[in-house]
Amino acid sequence: MRLNEIGDNPKARKARKRVGRGIGSGTGKTSGRGNKGQLSRSGVSLLGFEGGQMPLYRRLPKRGFTNFFRKHYAEINLDRLQRAVDAGKIDANKPVNEEALRRAGLVNGRYDGVRLLGKGDLKATLTIEVAGASKAAAQAVEKAGGKLVLPEQKVPAKEGKKAAAKAKAKAKGAEAAAGDSPKPKSAGEDGAGKGDGKS
Repeated sequence: MRLNEIGDNPKARKARKRVGRGIGSGTGKTSGRGNKGQLSRSGVSLLGFEGGQMPLYRRLPKRGFTNFFRKHYAEINLDRLQRAVDAGKIDANKPVNEEALRRAGLVNGRYDGVRLLGKGDLKATLTIEVAGASKAAAQAVEKAGGKLVLPEQKVPAKEGKKAAAKAKAKAKGAEAAAGDSPKPKSAGEDGAGKGDGKS
C-alpha cells in the first residue's frame, strides 16, 4: 500500500447539493422548498393573469372565424402517384379514384375527397377521378395523355329569395295595373249608348 493509493471507499463522500442555480438543475428558483400560499393549493392557475391589468389575450382584437362546414381533402402530388404506378400498386388501365388510392396506401384516414397537386412529374397515362386538382396538376395529366374527371360543380342561383320575391311582386303589380286600365269600346257599344240617350 502506498500513500497515494489511500482513499475513501466508493460513495463514502457525497457532493453537496448546489441549490438555486437555475431551473435546468432541478433545484433552481425555490431550491426544492416549493411554494407557500395560493400557489401551494391545488386547482390554481395564474396563467395569463397580469395582476388585474387587462391581460394580453383580451387586449388583442379578434379576427376571422372558423368555418365548421369546411371540407378536408387528402392531398396527393404527381410524383407520389407516379411512384405508386411504377411499384405496381396502381393499375394504369383502370380509373384511379379514391378507392384505388386507399388500396395503394396513398390515402389514409377520413377525408371529404382527394385533391391532386402538381409537384413532380407524371409519365403514366391515367384516368384520374378526384374531388379537385390544381391547374398545374390538370395540365400535367393532360400532357401525359391522361384524363382528369372532376365532379360537376353546382352553379349558385343568381337571384336570392329576396330578389325572387321582389320580381314576383313586381309582376303581380303589373298584372293588376293592366286589369284596372279601361277596355276600348267597340263601335256597336258606342251606337247603343247614343240611342239610349236620345230616347
